[in-house]
Amino acid sequence: MRRRTIVRTAVAACSFSLLAVLAPAAQAHGGHDSHGGHAGPGSAAYKRVGYFTQWGVYGRNYQVKDLETSGQAGKLTHINYAFGNIGTDGRCFTGNVPGEADAWADYVRPLDAAGSVNGTADTAEQPLAGNFNQLRELKAEHPGLKVMISLGGWGWSDNFSDAARTPASRKALVSSCLDLFIKGNLPLDSGRGGAGAAAGLFDGIDIDWEWPGSPGDTGTAYRPEDKKDLTALVHEFRTRLDAYGKTRRKHYDLSAFVPTAPAKIDAGFEVPKLMRDFDFVNLQGYDFHVSGETTTAQQSALYARDDFSADSTVDAWLKRGAPARKLVMGMPFYGQGWTGVTGGGDGMGQPVTGGPAPATWANGSEDYKALKKLADSGTYKLYRDNRNGSAWLFDGTTLWTYDDPQVLTAKTGYIRHRGLGGAMFWSLDGDTANGELMTAVDRGLNRR
Repeated sequence: MRRRTIVRTAVAACSFSLLAVLAPAAQAHGGHDSHGGHAGPGSAAYKRVGYFTQWGVYGRNYQVKDLETSGQAGKLTHINYAFGNIGTDGRCFTGNVPGEADAWADYVRPLDAAGSVNGTADTAEQPLAGNFNQLRELKAEHPGLKVMISLGGWGWSDNFSDAARTPASRKALVSSCLDLFIKGNLPLDSGRGGAGAAAGLFDGIDIDWEWPGSPGDTGTAYRPEDKKDLTALVHEFRTRLDAYGKTRRKHYDLSAFVPTAPAKIDAGFEVPKLMRDFDFVNLQGYDFHVSGETTTAQQSALYARDDFSADSTVDAWLKRGAPARKLVMGMPFYGQGWTGVTGGGDGMGQPVTGGPAPATWANGSEDYKALKKLADSGTYKLYRDNRNGSAWLFDGTTLWTYDDPQVLTAKTGYIRHRGLGGAMFWSLDGDTANGELMTAVDRGLNRR
């Protein structure tokens, strides 16, 4: 789900000073008053949505228990589990299919007592193990925490367009997703799963179709009809979730990850109609520029003149009819990087000869926890554009653009000032072991 888009003075620590920094920039970008004003009192209203990656339990060794030991779990309102897949038959599915589904990670893999949230080892007899069982244990520790299944992502959106084409195909998709994830009827695998094995685990569905009506990953189908088909699909999800929720005396959340580019919004999203059915949407707040480009640029700035930014994304959705309270701002827990940067200076806006910078897992993309070590090493200089809300590291050759706690503090002030719904993070495994970024967001949203 990696998404694709600036050291002068410190961001003021107190909220009054922070708003003084933000307000002039907000007015320069269209002003907040025309879009709903300030947030209401009480931080409980702010959503804090973090993505947990299914595959992170392997090479990264980032387990559900780490959400507890880092302190992140107590600061989140929602965990989005990435991802659920849709097959060529237009139905949600799971199994052990390399590159397509991983039931082993989801609910088959046993964990010992040391790896378990509640300190109890999994047994051979229990129908649910793996990440799903650990998420259930995490919810028991944090009764207000919700877990959502996120469908699609960059790599698994291939079949959304086909599955959304007709009333019959939409009903089949929604029915299969609710059966598998909401009702928890998992396929039997190595003695795990079965009818109702994961019942009660998921509290809603997050639609991560990248992108309706626009090109996405190689092999992902798209067509002009996607725009109206998405509206119909979302309404089908809303109707079916509400109907099932009545039988359980429960409201199931429905959300989506949505793009920053106005062209993609207009090609695929009937905003006013969709927002009636969504509880909230998570705005793309990163990958405004990526390491494959030949010139360095900010990837997640709060403001940017004549460029993508978090602020321009918010404005684009507000102007198309989305209510501010349903807009959740995406924030990166990773950075985009280039090497072979020429032109000197602070490195920003300069030509690149070396391409994506070497990194731990994938060149050009590095976790915040690794970038923090670079910043502390003394080999890189930290630069800031506090007016526009961005930061980057540059050593004369390699540049990394990313968000640190200071940038996130500015962004939480913006969320409060604009009356938005909260903050979203991709992805939780990029944070430090003590949840430094999550703590910064939580403190920022709790300010009065």
